[in-house]
Amino acid sequence: MDNRKLLALAKKNAAAALKKPKVTPKYDSTLPPEPEDTERLKKFMNEMKKRDF
Repeated sequence: MDNRKLLALAKKNAAAALKKPKVTPKYDSTLPPEPEDTERLKKFMNEMKKRDF
């Protein structure tokens, strides 16, 4: 890939990342939206469930 194509792809991906909508619970519109790092927390909790203490 040449630099122009790579730069265009990076700009496209950056623009797509900014357009990500906030996920709100669909069952109750009065609840506040979930925190931004929900996916990271879910992964962390799944890893902790796998461990034995």
